[in-house]
Amino acid sequence: MFLHVLEARYVRDYVVWLKFSDGAAGEVDLSAELDGPIFGPLRDIEQFKRFLVAYHTLTWPNGADFAPEFLRERVAVTV
Repeated sequence: MFLHVLEARYVRDYVVWLKFSDGAAGEVDLSAELDGPIFGPLRDIEQFKRFLVAYHTLTWPNGADFAPEFLRERVAVTV
């Protein structure tokens, strides 16, 4: 089974709530992951908040994205 991000909601700072196709849901803090030429611009909180779910994962208009498996490994599961 392929893992997909189904929903995403902004929580606070660099924390996003995610729901996955395996039924898991919870928060992931991406603050430690926002480095380099692609992810660095997302340190601007207004840019960070512009995420959307596309291509089965969390993406941003500047082309940044995280693999759903990467996000799932880091999520604090609440459901």
